[in-house]
Amino acid sequence: MATTEQWIAGARPRTLPMAIAPVVIGSAAGAAMGSFHPAIAVLALIVGLGLQVGVNYANDYSDGVRGTDDDRVGPTRLTASGAAEPARVKQAAFISFGVAGAAGIGIAAISGMWWMVAVGAVCVLAAWWYTGGSKPYGYLGLGEVMVFVFFGLVATLGTAYAMAAELSVSAIIGAVSAGLIASALLMANNVRDIPTDAETGKLTLAVRVGDRPARWTYAVMVAVAVVAPLGLVGTNPWMLLVVLSWLLCAGPIRIMLSTRHAGMALVKVLQLTGFIVLAFAATFSLALLLG
Repeated sequence: MATTEQWIAGARPRTLPMAIAPVVIGSAAGAAMGSFHPAIAVLALIVGLGLQVGVNYANDYSDGVRGTDDDRVGPTRLTASGAAEPARVKQAAFISFGVAGAAGIGIAAISGMWWMVAVGAVCVLAAWWYTGGSKPYGYLGLGEVMVFVFFGLVATLGTAYAMAAELSVSAIIGAVSAGLIASALLMANNVRDIPTDAETGKLTLAVRVGDRPARWTYAVMVAVAVVAPLGLVGTNPWMLLVVLSWLLCAGPIRIMLSTRHAGMALVKVLQLTGFIVLAFAATFSLALLLG
């Protein structure tokens, strides 16, 4: 039976900043438009965290029963290691999705935008089909695209729109940047797993393009994400605050671009990328509020 520590590790805490950042940015965008709603912000955070933890457990379950994680390089997984029964890991995934769904219904009730329930249902299906189902899109090289859409555009713009019933250029740029950093984190994870994924037929984008191009893709996504907000400096000089997040980018980019860093050496990049997105969200959001 898995311990509490193993269940917490199975939730993959290093990925949780990717669920927090878009809600922070979306909430700041709503506030900048004069429509901040604390209850929606809290519920949106629960939705984001519920979906992120849910997809992590779902990935653990699906990859585990397929045998993809049998010889993985990174931290031990619940299903593949036998620490927890596959059915219990799957149950944990759907409980997490249920929590996210309940919070989403709360947002719809407060905002009166009941169509968002349908958007939430699509998010849950996308989270499950990442590695679940007969044709998981994560095995087809579409993982980064879907992460960009759901943990970038949908999460950020959905939060802002639920508050203000409109979108701003700043919200859109923030959403694009958050999505790019989230996609970069997944790319770093997949670069680490190229050898084992290739052997098991998990054709991630990193496997498809190869090690070196995948590493450069990570660097470009992070760079574009943290530079894009400078396009707003003309109307909001406070956006220069985002430059502070650049200080955290050099380390993980350097590690990624050095092919001598592989396997477990890339686990550090996941943590550092989490710091990048939190720093970006903090500086970008502060700039929105001050501007």
